[in-house]
Amino acid sequence: MNNDNQLKTAVGEWSRRTVPPEVCALAEAARQRHGGVGAVLFYGSCMRCGRFDEGIVDLYLLVDDYHRAFDSRLQALLNRLLPPNVFYLEVAHGGKTLRAKYAVLTLDDFARGARQWFHSYIWGRFAQPSGLVYARDGESAARVQEALADAVCSFLRRALPQAPERFTIRELWIRGLSLSYRCELRSENPAATARLFDAAPDYYEAVTHGSLQAMGLTMEALPNDGPPRYHLRISPWERKRNSLAWRLRQTQGKTLSVARLLKGLLTFENGVDYILWKIERHSGIRVESSPALSRFPLISLCVTFWRLFRKGAFR
Repeated sequence: MNNDNQLKTAVGEWSRRTVPPEVCALAEAARQRHGGVGAVLFYGSCMRCGRFDEGIVDLYLLVDDYHRAFDSRLQALLNRLLPPNVFYLEVAHGGKTLRAKYAVLTLDDFARGARQWFHSYIWGRFAQPSGLVYARDGESAARVQEALADAVCSFLRRALPQAPERFTIRELWIRGLSLSYRCELRSENPAATARLFDAAPDYYEAVTHGSLQAMGLTMEALPNDGPPRYHLRISPWERKRNSLAWRLRQTQGKTLSVARLLKGLLTFENGVDYILWKIERHSGIRVESSPALSRFPLISLCVTFWRLFRKGAFR
């Protein structure tokens, strides 16, 4: 088995785990809304906690083409210009109401995002564990697995120069995940990013070793009585260049996040309430909705975003 296959095997063993029936029901309902769906991925907080009747399940629909996926030309254009489009879904299942938020992206864009995008929007999310709920055929499944492996490599390539000189794998991922979240509206604290790692430590250990081998990098294991510590030779110039890239990524990411939230007004039912709920969930800062927000959402949201910025919601 070559190094690249070791990484894909580590990613694949997790993504092929049995998916709960609640998630399958939501994925099928979302898939019926759109044409040309090649795969559906499941990720996020509901995957980590295993509760599907209280939160909102996060799904990604990977499609062949935006025009096939949407009846609306406007939706297809928006998804192409500022991917992804995000939608809300409710499904009755087992006497309960299940809820999902799903994003639509072409498989080509997903693969490019995992491998090439400067911003961490795709590789920051999908370097973390995810589940393959649906794949149309073996070729689609293989392309998704390859993109997930690319996401891990992209993440670690950008996170390693920010790690301490001597680090554990846990410290490496906590640092990288913290940086990635700072590139969006939400800025998770170290305790929250530590919980992400602690939810699946075996996964992170396996994909880290597989990814570094695939990239031809060797971590030097250091003598230590506790968790294994490592050292990777990275020049001071590379660390400075990497720090600058993360600062640029944060500026770009927050700008794109605001644009995507505004675009969500066109795709979400009760879009204003969703946007305010999402900001409160990730920043802890609450702004009440009002009739004005419903009547003039774009103007009112500009004012609201400014107030939230001054309160520190986007830092």
